[in-house]
Amino acid sequence: MLLQTLREEVLEANLELVRRGLVLYTFGNVSGIDRGQGLVAIKPSGVPYEAMTPVDIVITDLEGKIVDGKLRPSSDLATHLELYKHFAHIGGVAHTHSEYATAWAQAETEIPCFGTTHADSFHGPVPVTGRLSEEQIAGDYELETGLAICRRFAEIDPDSIPAALVAGHGPFSWGTSATEAAHNSAILEYVARMASHTLALNPGTGPLARALHDKHFLRKHGSHAYYGQVKAQ
Repeated sequence: MLLQTLREEVLEANLELVRRGLVLYTFGNVSGIDRGQGLVAIKPSGVPYEAMTPVDIVITDLEGKIVDGKLRPSSDLATHLELYKHFAHIGGVAHTHSEYATAWAQAETEIPCFGTTHADSFHGPVPVTGRLSEEQIAGDYELETGLAICRRFAEIDPDSIPAALVAGHGPFSWGTSATEAAHNSAILEYVARMASHTLALNPGTGPLARALHDKHFLRKHGSHAYYGQVKAQ
């Protein structure tokens, strides 16, 4: 089976979305990429999570051509491919319609950083894309969705803010692997829920102080991070 290890990881990442309550029925998808071979493994379209096996995961090239697999890939494949082409360091992409993050996307409102939980994973507010035009929607919609995310990140580091809200649609997250992309989807939903509760309690809440925001992000990320254990060389 081509890319068996990647297929197994992508399947497990998709199942993690289910375990964390981020998807219903066949909503959502996760993919992973083998950069060396230029191949992507992605959830098949419309297949129930409980029925999937590694062999059901579809392998495509970066142009969307199926290389291995008997099923149709996720309808969001073109969006995933654009993110892989534009964000050089990512190894996995996840898309959900999780409740709170999707609500922020529907409100076309970025998620501000109100506290250190957000700052631990996102070095700034989680941005929202602009709306797609009628022509973009009628054309190659999934491709245009990916391009909208990439345009929004023209001046944002995708490694520091590994998620975006697509206006009127929902969240996409990414990471160094399919596993990390699913993890970031769960964290995104968690901070989206807390941000909603924060504004319900105090609509006038302002963003976290920049110094504290930076401290919490940089103690976990970057060359001077000190959170967690040192990995063996």
